[in-house]
Amino acid sequence: MKNNTFEELAAVLLQAEKILLYPHVNMDGDALGSCTALCRALRKMGKNCYVLVEDKVPDNLAFLDRDYCTQEQKILGRPDLSVCIDCGDEGRFMGRKERFFSAPVTMCIDHHRTTKSYCDYNYIDSGSAACAELIYNLLQAMGAEVDQEIGEALFTGITTDTGNFQYTNTTKKSHEIVAALYDAGIDTAKVSAALYENVRLEKMRIRNRVLETMSTICDGRGIIAYVTQDMLKETGALMEETEGIVQDLRSIRNVEIAALIKESAGREIRVSLRSKLCANVAEIAAALGGGGHERAAGCTLHCSLTEAFEQLKEKITESLAEIDD
Repeated sequence: MKNNTFEELAAVLLQAEKILLYPHVNMDGDALGSCTALCRALRKMGKNCYVLVEDKVPDNLAFLDRDYCTQEQKILGRPDLSVCIDCGDEGRFMGRKERFFSAPVTMCIDHHRTTKSYCDYNYIDSGSAACAELIYNLLQAMGAEVDQEIGEALFTGITTDTGNFQYTNTTKKSHEIVAALYDAGIDTAKVSAALYENVRLEKMRIRNRVLETMSTICDGRGIIAYVTQDMLKETGALMEETEGIVQDLRSIRNVEIAALIKESAGREIRVSLRSKLCANVAEIAAALGGGGHERAAGCTLHCSLTEAFEQLKEKITESLAEIDD
């Protein structure tokens, strides 16, 4: 797939007047940080721009939303341009898909290896640690000023998608961009406190309950845990508050692949996958209809929790066997 250039994307954005930005469902720091950074930059340039969402902004990311996000699908009437950010495929914004394609021009900016071209303009770079890195480059091409608010939104995207610069996707470029953001006056301590030290007691309770469900496979090199709707009711926690638990599972000594199974309504099961050093969990996710990165991926299954567990156990075992070969 051939990418457009940042200059081509910039020209399209600068020509449009009414623009809607689309993060993926269950938005994370990179999706929302990238969207709000671009939204503010476009508004400062006189554009009419909103971030169209279909779920609640997580509490630890609420500081990013300064009247940018809306669930009102009819806002702006017919937009000139729809831009999906950090979305590997249309299934990541299914509730807004019709609205997305109502615009005469569509654009995709993403960094997932499994992303395929489905828009008029595309920039997909799996070598970038976060979409926020791509948005930074795009803002440079647009000639946009990166102020403190934009800088902190971009920092949010980079720090969350690199695991606070610990994951193997972190590059020299990641650090160089953040270094440049310091010139915009970003307060990394303030952002980090909002992201990582702002949890409800209920989140700690659901974390403890999930850890009680751990099952190890392949001599402890694989680990699977789950969260059910009943567990959420018992603890008073929200599903979004299970974010980060799969990283806790991966941090266990000798674990190479970690999986967290999340029971949603009906027979829908969402799975988060992480690997430590060698395994490619994007391949596991793709085999189950999902996608992502080599070290972080996910998928949605339509089956029982027990069936999901067995499917994951089989795929994780196969992946670990391939490493041994």
